Amino acid sequence: MTEAMPERTKAAPAAPVAPEVKAVPETMTAAFDDFMEAFEAFKEVNDRRLGEIEQKLTADVVTRDKMDRINRVVDEQKKLLDQMVLKKARPQLGSGGNGRELSPDMVEHKAAFDAYIRRGDEAGLRELEAKVLSAGSGADGGYLVPDETDTEIGRRISVVSLMRALSTVRTVSSAILKKPFTTAGLATGWVAETAARPQTASPLLAELSFPTMELYAMPAATQGLLDDAAVDIEAWIAGEVDIVFAEQEGDAFIRGDGLNKPKGFLSYTAVADTSWSWGNLGYVATGSAGAWKAAGPSDTLIELIYALKAGHRQNGTFMLNRRTQSDIRKFKDADGNYLWRPPASAGQPASLMGFPIAEAEEMPDVAANALAVAFGDFRAGYLVVDRAGVRVLRDPYSAKPYVLFYTTKRVGGGVQNFEAIKLVKFAAA
Repeated sequence: MTEAMPERTKAAPAAPVAPEVKAVPETMTAAFDDFMEAFEAFKEVNDRRLGEIEQKLTADVVTRDKMDRINRVVDEQKKLLDQMVLKKARPQLGSGGNGRELSPDMVEHKAAFDAYIRRGDEAGLRELEAKVLSAGSGADGGYLVPDETDTEIGRRISVVSLMRALSTVRTVSSAILKKPFTTAGLATGWVAETAARPQTASPLLAELSFPTMELYAMPAATQGLLDDAAVDIEAWIAGEVDIVFAEQEGDAFIRGDGLNKPKGFLSYTAVADTSWSWGNLGYVATGSAGAWKAAGPSDTLIELIYALKAGHRQNGTFMLNRRTQSDIRKFKDADGNYLWRPPASAGQPASLMGFPIAEAEEMPDVAANALAVAFGDFRAGYLVVDRAGVRVLRDPYSAKPYVLFYTTKRVGGGVQNFEAIKLVKFAAA
Protein backbone atom coordinates (compact mmCIF):
# COMPACT_ATOMS: atom_id res chain seq x y z
CA MET A 1 0.00 0.00 0.00
CA THR A 2 2.90 2.27 0.66
CA GLU A 3 4.08 1.58 -2.90
CA ALA A 4 0.67 2.37 -4.42
CA MET A 5 0.57 5.89 -3.03
CA PRO A 6 3.61 7.17 -4.94
CA GLU A 7 2.22 5.65 -8.12
CA ARG A 8 -1.02 7.59 -7.69
CA THR A 9 0.92 10.74 -6.88
CA LYS A 10 3.12 10.37 -9.95
CA ALA A 11 0.15 9.85 -12.27
CA ALA A 12 -1.75 12.86 -10.93
CA PRO A 13 -0.22 15.56 -13.20
CA ALA A 14 -1.24 13.67 -16.37
CA ALA A 15 -4.81 13.07 -15.25
CA PRO A 16 -6.37 16.50 -15.97
CA VAL A 17 -6.02 16.32 -19.74
CA ALA A 18 -8.12 19.46 -20.04
CA PRO A 19 -5.66 22.38 -19.82
CA GLU A 20 -6.64 25.69 -18.33
CA VAL A 21 -6.29 29.06 -20.02
CA LYS A 22 -2.95 30.24 -18.73
CA ALA A 23 -1.95 33.71 -17.63
CA VAL A 24 -0.96 36.11 -20.38
CA PRO A 25 2.41 34.80 -21.64
CA GLU A 26 5.31 37.18 -21.87
CA THR A 27 6.26 36.32 -25.44
CA MET A 28 4.49 35.34 -28.61
CA THR A 29 6.51 32.12 -28.70
CA ALA A 30 5.19 31.16 -25.27
CA ALA A 31 1.62 31.92 -26.39
CA PHE A 32 2.07 29.74 -29.47
CA ASP A 33 3.46 26.89 -27.35
CA ASP A 34 0.46 27.12 -25.00
CA PHE A 35 -1.89 27.00 -27.97
CA MET A 36 -0.19 23.91 -29.46
CA GLU A 37 -0.25 22.19 -26.06
CA ALA A 38 -4.00 22.78 -25.82
CA PHE A 39 -4.56 21.49 -29.36
CA GLU A 40 -2.61 18.27 -28.70
CA ALA A 41 -4.75 17.68 -25.61
CA PHE A 42 -7.86 18.29 -27.71
CA LYS A 43 -6.81 15.71 -30.31
CA GLU A 44 -6.15 13.12 -27.61
CA VAL A 45 -9.58 13.48 -26.01
CA ASN A 46 -11.40 13.76 -29.34
CA ASP A 47 -9.74 10.54 -30.53
CA ARG A 48 -10.98 8.89 -27.34
CA ARG A 49 -14.49 10.22 -27.99
CA LEU A 50 -14.52 8.89 -31.55
CA GLY A 51 -13.26 5.50 -30.34
CA GLU A 52 -16.07 5.29 -27.79
CA ILE A 53 -18.62 6.12 -30.49
CA GLU A 54 -17.18 3.40 -32.72
CA GLN A 55 -17.28 0.80 -29.96
CA LYS A 56 -20.42 1.74 -28.02
CA LEU A 57 -22.26 3.94 -30.59
CA THR A 58 -22.12 6.79 -28.11
CA ALA A 59 -19.46 8.79 -26.31
CA ASP A 60 -19.07 8.85 -22.56
CA VAL A 61 -20.53 11.99 -20.97
CA VAL A 62 -17.29 12.70 -19.13
CA THR A 63 -15.32 12.45 -22.36
CA ARG A 64 -17.71 14.78 -24.18
CA ASP A 65 -17.58 17.36 -21.41
CA LYS A 66 -13.80 17.21 -21.25
CA MET A 67 -13.52 17.64 -25.02
CA ASP A 68 -15.84 20.66 -24.95
CA ARG A 69 -13.76 22.25 -22.19
CA ILE A 70 -10.53 21.70 -24.09
CA ASN A 71 -12.11 23.03 -27.28
CA ARG A 72 -12.96 26.24 -25.44
CA VAL A 73 -9.42 26.46 -24.10
CA VAL A 74 -8.03 26.04 -27.63
CA ASP A 75 -10.26 28.90 -28.78
CA GLU A 76 -9.16 31.13 -25.90
CA GLN A 77 -5.48 30.40 -26.46
CA LYS A 78 -5.86 31.10 -30.19
CA LYS A 79 -7.68 34.35 -29.42
CA LEU A 80 -4.88 35.42 -27.08
CA LEU A 81 -2.25 34.54 -29.69
CA ASP A 82 -4.16 36.49 -32.36
CA GLN A 83 -4.30 39.55 -30.12
CA MET A 84 -0.54 39.44 -29.56
CA VAL A 85 0.11 39.03 -33.30
CA LEU A 86 -2.23 41.93 -34.08
CA LYS A 87 -0.56 44.20 -31.53
CA LYS A 88 2.83 43.44 -33.01
CA ALA A 89 1.62 43.86 -36.60
CA ARG A 90 0.04 47.30 -36.12
CA PRO A 91 2.51 49.87 -37.46
CA GLN A 92 3.65 52.57 -35.09
CA LEU A 93 2.65 56.10 -36.00
CA GLY A 94 4.73 58.97 -34.79
CA SER A 95 6.33 62.24 -35.79
CA GLY A 96 8.83 62.29 -38.57
CA GLY A 97 6.91 60.29 -41.16
CA ASN A 98 8.35 56.93 -40.04
CA GLY A 99 11.84 58.02 -40.98
CA ARG A 100 10.86 59.47 -44.34
CA GLU A 101 11.70 63.06 -45.14
CA LEU A 102 8.63 65.24 -45.53
CA SER A 103 8.34 67.77 -48.34
CA PRO A 104 8.07 71.48 -47.43
CA ASP A 105 4.35 71.47 -48.30
CA MET A 106 3.75 68.46 -46.06
CA VAL A 107 5.68 70.07 -43.20
CA GLU A 108 3.62 73.25 -43.57
CA HIS A 109 0.35 71.33 -43.62
CA LYS A 110 1.43 69.24 -40.63
CA ALA A 111 2.27 72.35 -38.59
CA ALA A 112 -0.99 74.10 -39.53
CA PHE A 113 -3.03 71.01 -38.70
CA ASP A 114 -1.26 70.67 -35.33
CA ALA A 115 -2.12 74.29 -34.48
CA TYR A 116 -5.76 73.67 -35.39
CA ILE A 117 -6.03 70.51 -33.29
CA ARG A 118 -4.24 71.89 -30.22
CA ARG A 119 -5.57 75.45 -30.12
CA GLY A 120 -8.36 75.67 -32.68
CA ASP A 121 -6.23 78.04 -34.77
CA GLU A 122 -7.58 77.77 -38.33
CA ALA A 123 -5.43 80.54 -39.83
CA GLY A 124 -2.68 78.26 -41.12
CA LEU A 125 -5.11 75.84 -42.76
CA ARG A 126 -7.05 78.72 -44.31
CA GLU A 127 -3.85 80.09 -45.84
CA LEU A 128 -3.12 76.66 -47.31
CA GLU A 129 -6.69 76.53 -48.57
CA ALA A 130 -6.16 79.79 -50.39
CA LYS A 131 -2.95 78.53 -52.00
CA VAL A 132 -4.10 74.96 -52.76
CA LEU A 133 -7.83 74.37 -52.91
CA SER A 134 -7.44 70.69 -52.07
CA ALA A 135 -5.82 71.39 -48.70
CA GLY A 136 -9.12 71.20 -46.86
CA SER A 137 -12.22 73.19 -46.17
CA GLY A 138 -14.10 73.99 -43.00
CA ALA A 139 -17.31 74.31 -45.00
CA ASP A 140 -17.05 70.62 -45.89
CA GLY A 141 -17.16 69.64 -42.23
CA GLY A 142 -13.62 69.87 -40.92
CA TYR A 143 -10.10 69.75 -42.32
CA LEU A 144 -8.19 67.00 -44.03
CA VAL A 145 -5.53 65.37 -41.91
CA PRO A 146 -1.98 65.50 -43.35
CA ASP A 147 -1.32 62.94 -46.08
CA GLU A 148 1.17 61.10 -43.88
CA THR A 149 -1.43 60.61 -41.14
CA ASP A 150 -4.10 59.63 -43.66
CA THR A 151 -1.82 56.96 -45.12
CA GLU A 152 -0.86 55.57 -41.72
CA ILE A 153 -4.48 55.42 -40.55
CA GLY A 154 -5.22 53.38 -43.68
CA ARG A 155 -2.32 51.04 -42.98
CA ARG A 156 -3.36 50.48 -39.37
CA ILE A 157 -6.98 49.80 -40.35
CA SER A 158 -5.81 47.28 -42.97
CA VAL A 159 -4.01 45.30 -40.28
CA VAL A 160 -7.12 45.12 -38.07
CA SER A 161 -9.85 44.83 -40.73
CA LEU A 162 -10.03 41.26 -41.99
CA MET A 163 -12.14 41.91 -45.08
CA ARG A 164 -10.04 44.92 -46.09
CA ALA A 165 -6.91 42.77 -45.91
CA LEU A 166 -8.48 40.04 -48.08
CA SER A 167 -10.32 42.23 -50.60
CA THR A 168 -9.36 44.53 -53.46
CA VAL A 169 -9.11 48.16 -52.27
CA ARG A 170 -9.58 51.14 -54.59
CA THR A 171 -9.08 54.79 -53.64
CA VAL A 172 -11.25 57.33 -55.44
CA SER A 173 -11.67 61.10 -55.34
CA SER A 174 -15.42 61.10 -56.02
CA ALA A 175 -18.41 59.94 -53.98
CA ILE A 176 -19.08 56.83 -56.07
CA LEU A 177 -17.16 54.27 -58.09
CA LYS A 178 -18.90 52.87 -61.17
CA LYS A 179 -17.54 49.70 -62.69
CA PRO A 180 -18.84 48.51 -66.09
CA PHE A 181 -18.87 44.84 -67.03
CA THR A 182 -20.21 42.69 -69.87
CA THR A 183 -23.22 40.54 -69.11
CA ALA A 184 -22.35 38.27 -72.06
CA GLY A 185 -19.00 37.73 -73.71
CA LEU A 186 -18.19 38.73 -77.28
CA ALA A 187 -19.18 36.28 -80.02
CA THR A 188 -16.21 34.31 -81.26
CA GLY A 189 -15.42 31.27 -83.38
CA TRP A 190 -13.02 29.53 -85.75
CA VAL A 191 -12.79 30.43 -89.44
CA ALA A 192 -10.72 29.36 -92.42
CA GLU A 193 -7.91 31.62 -93.58
CA THR A 194 -9.82 32.99 -96.59
CA ALA A 195 -13.35 32.67 -95.24
CA ALA A 196 -15.54 35.67 -94.48
CA ARG A 197 -15.43 36.98 -90.93
CA PRO A 198 -18.96 37.46 -89.64
CA GLN A 199 -19.42 40.52 -87.48
CA THR A 200 -19.36 39.81 -83.76
CA ALA A 201 -22.32 40.85 -81.67
CA SER A 202 -22.05 44.05 -79.66
CA PRO A 203 -21.31 43.35 -75.99
CA LEU A 204 -24.11 43.95 -73.49
CA LEU A 205 -22.76 46.26 -70.83
CA ALA A 206 -24.05 46.69 -67.30
CA GLU A 207 -22.72 48.70 -64.41
CA LEU A 208 -21.90 48.04 -60.78
CA SER A 209 -22.01 51.07 -58.48
CA PHE A 210 -20.13 51.36 -55.22
CA PRO A 211 -21.15 54.54 -53.34
CA THR A 212 -19.03 55.67 -50.40
CA MET A 213 -20.71 56.20 -47.04
CA GLU A 214 -19.57 58.29 -44.09
CA LEU A 215 -17.93 56.46 -41.22
CA TYR A 216 -17.25 58.53 -38.11
CA ALA A 217 -15.65 58.42 -34.69
CA MET A 218 -15.52 61.12 -32.02
CA PRO A 219 -12.57 60.77 -29.63
CA ALA A 220 -12.34 63.24 -26.75
CA ALA A 221 -9.28 64.86 -25.18
CA THR A 222 -8.63 67.19 -22.29
CA GLN A 223 -7.10 70.57 -22.96
CA GLY A 224 -4.17 69.51 -20.80
CA LEU A 225 -3.40 66.65 -23.20
CA LEU A 226 -3.56 69.02 -26.15
CA ASP A 227 -1.27 71.55 -24.43
CA ASP A 228 1.37 68.89 -23.77
CA ALA A 229 3.97 69.42 -26.50
CA ALA A 230 5.41 65.92 -25.91
CA VAL A 231 2.17 64.27 -27.06
CA ASP A 232 2.03 63.42 -30.78
CA ILE A 233 -1.54 64.53 -31.52
CA GLU A 234 -1.70 62.93 -34.95
CA ALA A 235 -0.57 59.59 -33.51
CA TRP A 236 -3.15 59.96 -30.74
CA ILE A 237 -6.00 60.56 -33.20
CA ALA A 238 -4.90 57.64 -35.39
CA GLY A 239 -4.67 55.35 -32.38
CA GLU A 240 -8.14 56.36 -31.20
CA VAL A 241 -9.94 55.81 -34.49
CA ASP A 242 -8.21 52.91 -36.24
CA ILE A 243 -9.74 50.10 -34.15
CA VAL A 244 -13.31 51.50 -34.16
CA PHE A 245 -13.14 52.25 -37.87
CA ALA A 246 -11.88 48.74 -38.59
CA GLU A 247 -14.58 47.09 -36.45
CA GLN A 248 -17.40 49.10 -38.02
CA GLU A 249 -16.33 48.63 -41.62
CA GLY A 250 -15.43 44.97 -41.04
CA ASP A 251 -18.98 44.27 -39.90
CA ALA A 252 -20.43 46.21 -42.85
CA PHE A 253 -18.29 44.39 -45.45
CA ILE A 254 -19.69 41.05 -44.24
CA ARG A 255 -23.31 41.74 -43.29
CA GLY A 256 -24.01 45.42 -43.99
CA ASP A 257 -27.39 46.11 -45.59
CA GLY A 258 -26.16 48.86 -47.92
CA LEU A 259 -28.22 51.57 -46.21
CA ASN A 260 -25.81 54.35 -45.19
CA LYS A 261 -23.07 51.71 -45.10
CA PRO A 262 -21.31 49.33 -47.51
CA LYS A 263 -23.20 46.23 -48.63
CA GLY A 264 -21.82 43.05 -47.10
CA PHE A 265 -21.54 39.90 -49.18
CA LEU A 266 -24.01 38.05 -46.90
CA SER A 267 -26.70 40.64 -47.80
CA TYR A 268 -26.80 39.59 -51.45
CA THR A 269 -29.37 37.04 -52.56
CA ALA A 270 -28.08 33.50 -52.05
CA VAL A 271 -29.30 30.69 -54.31
CA ALA A 272 -28.47 27.00 -54.61
CA ASP A 273 -25.24 26.76 -56.56
CA THR A 274 -26.90 24.53 -59.15
CA SER A 275 -29.23 27.46 -59.95
CA TRP A 276 -26.57 30.17 -59.74
CA SER A 277 -26.85 33.31 -61.90
CA TRP A 278 -24.96 36.59 -61.99
CA GLY A 279 -26.02 38.97 -59.21
CA ASN A 280 -26.48 36.15 -56.69
CA LEU A 281 -24.11 34.16 -54.51
CA GLY A 282 -24.24 30.38 -54.77
CA TYR A 283 -24.53 28.16 -51.71
CA VAL A 284 -24.05 24.47 -50.91
CA ALA A 285 -26.59 23.04 -48.45
CA THR A 286 -25.46 20.77 -45.62
CA GLY A 287 -28.51 18.51 -46.06
CA SER A 288 -29.53 18.97 -42.44
CA ALA A 289 -31.51 21.91 -41.05
CA GLY A 290 -29.38 23.95 -38.66
CA ALA A 291 -26.56 21.41 -38.43
CA TRP A 292 -23.83 19.50 -40.23
CA LYS A 293 -25.11 16.23 -41.62
CA ALA A 294 -24.49 13.33 -39.24
CA ALA A 295 -22.59 11.10 -41.67
CA GLY A 296 -19.68 12.61 -43.57
CA PRO A 297 -20.05 16.28 -42.55
CA SER A 298 -16.82 17.12 -44.36
CA ASP A 299 -18.45 16.21 -47.69
CA THR A 300 -20.16 19.61 -47.59
CA LEU A 301 -16.79 21.34 -47.35
CA ILE A 302 -15.48 19.37 -50.33
CA GLU A 303 -18.53 20.38 -52.37
CA LEU A 304 -18.01 23.98 -51.32
CA ILE A 305 -14.38 23.99 -52.43
CA TYR A 306 -15.15 22.55 -55.84
CA ALA A 307 -18.11 24.86 -56.37
CA LEU A 308 -15.48 27.51 -57.20
CA LYS A 309 -13.82 27.59 -60.57
CA ALA A 310 -10.17 26.54 -60.58
CA GLY A 311 -8.86 30.08 -61.08
CA HIS A 312 -10.59 31.29 -57.92
CA ARG A 313 -10.17 28.06 -55.97
CA GLN A 314 -6.38 28.30 -55.93
CA ASN A 315 -6.71 31.65 -54.11
CA GLY A 316 -9.48 30.43 -51.84
CA THR A 317 -9.88 31.29 -48.15
CA PHE A 318 -12.42 29.95 -45.66
CA MET A 319 -14.24 32.56 -43.58
CA LEU A 320 -16.17 31.58 -40.45
CA ASN A 321 -16.44 32.53 -36.82
CA ARG A 322 -14.68 30.90 -33.88
CA ARG A 323 -17.66 28.81 -32.78
CA THR A 324 -18.15 27.27 -36.23
CA GLN A 325 -14.43 26.61 -36.38
CA SER A 326 -14.63 24.69 -33.09
CA ASP A 327 -17.15 22.32 -34.75
CA ILE A 328 -14.94 21.78 -37.79
CA ARG A 329 -11.92 21.14 -35.58
CA LYS A 330 -13.42 17.71 -34.75
CA PHE A 331 -13.70 16.56 -38.39
CA LYS A 332 -11.40 13.85 -39.81
CA ASP A 333 -10.85 12.46 -43.28
CA ALA A 334 -11.17 8.77 -44.24
CA ASP A 335 -7.57 8.13 -43.16
CA GLY A 336 -8.13 9.55 -39.69
CA ASN A 337 -6.31 12.84 -40.30
CA TYR A 338 -7.74 16.05 -38.89
CA LEU A 339 -9.04 18.43 -41.57
CA TRP A 340 -8.31 21.47 -39.39
CA ARG A 341 -4.62 22.18 -38.97
CA PRO A 342 -3.09 24.63 -36.48
CA PRO A 343 -0.91 27.48 -37.78
CA ALA A 344 2.66 26.53 -38.58
CA SER A 345 3.95 29.46 -36.53
CA ALA A 346 2.72 32.52 -34.67
CA GLY A 347 1.18 35.03 -37.06
CA GLN A 348 0.15 32.40 -39.62
CA PRO A 349 -3.51 31.38 -40.12
CA ALA A 350 -4.89 27.97 -39.30
CA SER A 351 -5.85 25.93 -42.35
CA LEU A 352 -8.74 23.72 -43.39
CA MET A 353 -8.19 21.10 -46.05
CA GLY A 354 -5.10 23.00 -47.19
CA PHE A 355 -6.77 26.43 -47.43
CA PRO A 356 -6.22 29.30 -44.95
CA ILE A 357 -8.93 30.20 -42.44
CA ALA A 358 -9.95 33.80 -41.81
CA GLU A 359 -11.74 34.17 -38.48
CA ALA A 360 -14.56 36.71 -38.64
CA GLU A 361 -16.82 36.98 -35.62
CA GLU A 362 -19.34 38.82 -37.80
CA MET A 363 -20.11 35.54 -39.58
CA PRO A 364 -23.28 33.90 -38.17
CA ASP A 365 -23.31 30.87 -35.88
CA VAL A 366 -24.50 27.50 -37.13
CA ALA A 367 -28.32 27.67 -37.11
CA ALA A 368 -31.26 26.85 -39.33
CA ASN A 369 -30.75 28.43 -42.79
CA ALA A 370 -27.64 30.30 -41.58
CA LEU A 371 -24.90 31.07 -44.11
CA ALA A 372 -22.22 30.35 -41.55
CA VAL A 373 -19.27 29.40 -43.80
CA ALA A 374 -17.91 31.26 -46.81
CA PHE A 375 -15.15 30.15 -49.17
CA GLY A 376 -13.81 32.23 -51.97
CA ASP A 377 -11.23 34.36 -53.67
CA PHE A 378 -12.18 37.53 -51.79
CA ARG A 379 -9.64 39.68 -53.63
CA ALA A 380 -11.45 38.94 -56.85
CA GLY A 381 -14.91 38.80 -55.31
CA TYR A 382 -15.20 41.86 -53.05
CA LEU A 383 -14.27 45.49 -53.64
CA VAL A 384 -13.57 48.06 -50.91
CA VAL A 385 -13.78 51.68 -52.05
CA ASP A 386 -12.03 54.42 -50.08
CA ARG A 387 -12.61 58.07 -50.76
CA ALA A 388 -9.31 59.87 -50.33
CA GLY A 389 -8.92 61.89 -47.18
CA VAL A 390 -9.77 61.69 -43.49
CA ARG A 391 -11.40 64.82 -42.03
CA VAL A 392 -11.31 66.14 -38.48
CA LEU A 393 -13.66 68.77 -37.04
CA ARG A 394 -12.67 70.24 -33.67
CA ASP A 395 -15.53 70.78 -31.22
CA PRO A 396 -14.58 72.40 -27.88
CA TYR A 397 -18.17 73.29 -26.92
CA SER A 398 -20.41 70.21 -26.84
CA ALA A 399 -18.75 68.29 -24.00
CA LYS A 400 -16.88 70.78 -21.83
CA PRO A 401 -14.25 70.48 -20.39
CA TYR A 402 -13.36 67.93 -23.10
CA VAL A 403 -12.55 68.75 -26.71
CA LEU A 404 -14.24 66.44 -29.22
CA PHE A 405 -12.72 65.55 -32.58
CA TYR A 406 -15.37 64.52 -35.08
CA THR A 407 -13.29 62.31 -37.40
CA THR A 408 -14.79 61.00 -40.63
CA LYS A 409 -13.80 58.95 -43.63
CA ARG A 410 -15.90 57.75 -46.54
CA VAL A 411 -15.94 54.05 -47.37
CA GLY A 412 -17.96 51.85 -49.70
CA GLY A 413 -17.94 48.21 -50.68
CA GLY A 414 -19.75 45.40 -52.41
CA VAL A 415 -19.39 42.20 -54.39
CA GLN A 416 -17.70 42.78 -57.74
CA ASN A 417 -17.49 39.16 -58.96
CA PHE A 418 -20.37 36.90 -57.98
CA GLU A 419 -18.54 33.76 -59.15
CA ALA A 420 -15.67 34.18 -56.70
CA ILE A 421 -17.48 33.59 -53.36
CA LYS A 422 -19.52 30.54 -52.31
CA LEU A 423 -21.41 29.85 -49.07
CA VAL A 424 -22.56 26.95 -46.91
CA LYS A 425 -26.22 27.01 -45.93
CA PHE A 426 -27.27 24.94 -42.94
CA ALA A 427 -30.47 23.66 -44.45
CA ALA A 428 -31.90 20.46 -45.89
CA ALA A 429 -31.74 21.91 -49.41
